[in-house]
Amino acid sequence: MTSRKSDPAAQAAGPLAAVDLGSNSFRLEIGQLQDGHYRRIDYLKETVRLGAGLDDRSRLTERAMRQGLACLARFAERLRGFAPHRVRVVATQTLREAVNREEFLERAEAVLGQPIEVISGREEGRLIYTGVTALLPHAPGRCLVIDIGGRSTEMILDDGPAPLVVESFRTGSVSLSLRYFGDGRLTPAAFRAAQIAAGAELEEGLPTFAAGRWQRALGSSGTVAAVAQVLAATGLTDGTITPAALRWCIEQCLQARRVDALHLPGLKEERRALIGGGLSVLYTVLMQFGIESLHPVRGALRHGVLVELHQRLLAAQDSRAVHDVRDASVRQLQRRFHVDLAQAERVQQVARALYQRVEPDAPPETRRELQWAAALHEVGMSVSHHQYHRHGAYLVGHADAPGFSQSQQRRLATLLLGQRGGLGKLRDMLHDERAAWQVLCLRLAVLLCHGRTMPPRFDALRVQRQGREVRLHWPPGWADAHPRTLYLLQEEQAAWQRSGRLRLVLPRAN
Repeated sequence: MTSRKSDPAAQAAGPLAAVDLGSNSFRLEIGQLQDGHYRRIDYLKETVRLGAGLDDRSRLTERAMRQGLACLARFAERLRGFAPHRVRVVATQTLREAVNREEFLERAEAVLGQPIEVISGREEGRLIYTGVTALLPHAPGRCLVIDIGGRSTEMILDDGPAPLVVESFRTGSVSLSLRYFGDGRLTPAAFRAAQIAAGAELEEGLPTFAAGRWQRALGSSGTVAAVAQVLAATGLTDGTITPAALRWCIEQCLQARRVDALHLPGLKEERRALIGGGLSVLYTVLMQFGIESLHPVRGALRHGVLVELHQRLLAAQDSRAVHDVRDASVRQLQRRFHVDLAQAERVQQVARALYQRVEPDAPPETRRELQWAAALHEVGMSVSHHQYHRHGAYLVGHADAPGFSQSQQRRLATLLLGQRGGLGKLRDMLHDERAAWQVLCLRLAVLLCHGRTMPPRFDALRVQRQGREVRLHWPPGWADAHPRTLYLLQEEQAAWQRSGRLRLVLPRAN
């Protein structure tokens, strides 16, 4: 009988937490997944309007950052006692745009006590779809899922358990409200201009999401939820959003003339300043894509983050039985760039063995990053054998890779860049000692497998770490039998000596 301690499902059981740093609101969702069902434990939401804090140079103002940090400090209180691996924090469009995002992220991570992942627009859409389908009963027919956020709009065409197409458009309730309704006036000219601007952003999605390619349209979170509450409160619909119902809402805005004079049943105070932009993009979406009725649903980005966090915990315990979408992304990249799978497996095996010796207590995510980097280390050869590490770093850093955050893709790209050559290009990364050990183990694995075979008598090589120093030991006669490998190891030793970060020590020549 499998013990509960060794059971992957048991290991992943218990509360999980997702934090969504949106352009309008920050949200903390605490919930539990068990037997395919989701149960909410707690939910906190604060209207921060981080997106409104971007100045004309796309820099977050100090005031906006302080508001966000104050909210995160309160979230941190609620998260006290959570193990780090049971919390995941994601950030969306505003932090994709902000040129000074690293400053905010450094301060925010210190306050929250958790790393923050800035995710791409397509990754945001994929996670939204994951959240929607996790909380939605299965129904026949292809769905179109729409999520209108503060500074971006995600559209997803489903294909059963996985999305068929995911796109993110840079238009949302905050950005349109600031630009066209920033003076507080609700005028026909402002609505017309906002709808034209939204339509221009969304136009390239017309062939992909045209009516006829889906049977049901579903709306998630943010603007959709706010408008649905108004329609249900007025009795105009049961919450279903239709073009006629939106025209009625816009007419109420025009009659009020100003945001501060607008009173719509069911409209929360914090949403009032965004109603102009929200209605504009929502009405444009329905008209442009031929949507006669949009049905609000419960699932959202934060639920998708929780579902995937649960899957990652399961996969960390038993990767053969449980699916982590990042593993599938790595396999897809290997196929796309014609990676030599046998060589990738050899480098993975050696890197794993070395890392276990030098960092036996490393977190699972750190180990997996090294394995993904080893699996992808030769993708750049699809461009050219010359400088392939640089080509590979660019390809991995810029490819669509579902499951990976932008920051994790950058780390993988940097590992690929650092697999060979001088270490000066990795100066920033090597300040993190754990990352430095990743780099060393990947470089040694690539070096030892340079003949495209397993290293000769690899089982006879011993690795011993002492502080920031690692010593290699080999049996008598090994160096004489493998002079080329010895030469490469001596070159590697010199490279680390020049870097001043770690020290690689080889046996003295006889």
